[in-house]
Amino acid sequence: MAATLRTDIGKLRKQNEDAAWFDEQRAVFAVADGMGGHLAGEVASKMAIDAVKRMASQNPGIAALKDAVAAAHQSIFERAQSHAECTGMGTTLSVLWRGQNYVYIAHVGDSRIYRLRDGQLEQITQDHSLVEELVRAGLITREQARTHSRRNIITRALGTHGDNEPDLLVTDVQEHDLFLLCTDGLTSMVSDEDIRKTLMENPLEAAADRLIAMALEAGGRDNVTLILCTGKEGAAWNPD
Repeated sequence: MAATLRTDIGKLRKQNEDAAWFDEQRAVFAVADGMGGHLAGEVASKMAIDAVKRMASQNPGIAALKDAVAAAHQSIFERAQSHAECTGMGTTLSVLWRGQNYVYIAHVGDSRIYRLRDGQLEQITQDHSLVEELVRAGLITREQARTHSRRNIITRALGTHGDNEPDLLVTDVQEHDLFLLCTDGLTSMVSDEDIRKTLMENPLEAAADRLIAMALEAGGRDNVTLILCTGKEGAAWNPD
């Protein structure tokens, strides 16, 4: 299989509060987008990724994914309560594990996981955000959501009070599927159609570079992080 990771601080932020990681052998991939006070978001996203690493070192699976997200939430919440500089910190977390015939996903927040199949790009996860709720209610369009003044308000996050339950998803996988995990620093800057075209027109490494460049060219208002992963050309994934 093949996978690649990119992250960039963007043009406006003073630190990169995104975190990402993958293990090709165990076919586990994760991105997180932290938030909070000075450096606290960076702490929260790293703690979430650390919880995924611990899960991957044991036996990945849908139950393990759920337990990893719960553990991440608890550790981040306790850190925020016990350290004044971390008050109010939290993070998104989107994790993908590839089993034999299916992909298993745990997702909290507004980072995203997409699948490119037969030239069609599909958003697998659903944003936990205010603007997404407005879109589903028919009050604004998808395009309006990308530039809405309250687009940064998320309705579910790890480490915070309120709803922090992950969406647990299962979807089939085919031989040449390509998956994109990314923070909203990409999707708030680059349209789904431009992402699709870039993935269709470029090999993996070049596509990753180009997507980061496109986010920066469009303004780079946020940290931008992505993982691209796909099966080897002509062969299915074998996570064993």
